[in-house]
Amino acid sequence: MDIAFIGLGGMGGPMARNLVAAGHRLQVWNRSPERAAALVEAGATLAATPAAAAAAADCAVTMLADDAALEAVTLGSDGLVAGLRAGALHVSMSTISVACADGLAAAHAAQDQGFVSAPVFGRPDAAAQAALFIVAAGAAADIDRCQPLFDALGRRSFVVGDTPSQANIVKLSGNFMIMAAVEAMAEAMTIAGRHGVDRETMLGVMTGTLFDSPIYRNYGAMLVNDRFRPAGFAAELGLKDMRLLDSAAENVRVPAPLLGIVRDRLRGLVAQHGADIDWAALGKMVRDSAGEI
Repeated sequence: MDIAFIGLGGMGGPMARNLVAAGHRLQVWNRSPERAAALVEAGATLAATPAAAAAAADCAVTMLADDAALEAVTLGSDGLVAGLRAGALHVSMSTISVACADGLAAAHAAQDQGFVSAPVFGRPDAAAQAALFIVAAGAAADIDRCQPLFDALGRRSFVVGDTPSQANIVKLSGNFMIMAAVEAMAEAMTIAGRHGVDRETMLGVMTGTLFDSPIYRNYGAMLVNDRFRPAGFAAELGLKDMRLLDSAAENVRVPAPLLGIVRDRLRGLVAQHGADIDWAALGKMVRDSAGEI
């Protein structure tokens, strides 16, 4: 398949490499073109603009940090809407707002182009191993066209609806559930610690009984070892996601008090420790508030 791949950061870079390894033909673009060097050596072609990358593509894949970055490469004069031919497809794998996904779907539809939202669960190591979980929504025929890409990028894909933004609300909600689990683990470990039970022992009991899942094992290990830098997922991006979900909840008048707690923890984390710390360091905020500096 001829693919335009836009965004070669910590997630996008390894994803693009997996597509090249699977035999797809890639035109790539990144705001910092030096990030494309290894991909070009592997057989990809560096394009001058997103539109140029998309000109001959069957589909364009985007993996970018936020709404603003995605809209800039999609809607600008050198963007994907201008570059893709009628009938081609844009697969957005970024974590974005419902409003952004709805707006991009409308912009592509006006040009007879397809749009699928397919955000992913998984950190950069999972991206490198083609072990992501992909959550997709859009027209059934468009998702069928995406399946070879999903097979090259992830271990499993889930179709959650025919409106693209439905995938984005699932992704944002899942990220909230991760942070709620980290908050709960951090509080439980801190309480147990005050009673003489160390964090590692507490984690071993919980993951050996009621909470044997990757989220508790992996994030629990980060809490036990204070392993927050370098960030696999930066706190600033986590805070962005909680704000987007809060806005989505407000738009449909759903109260979400736990979401507010997690959002404010992340806001404090960024303020005190910087935007580049891992979002799991939310657990450090719990211990700090208990006087365990």
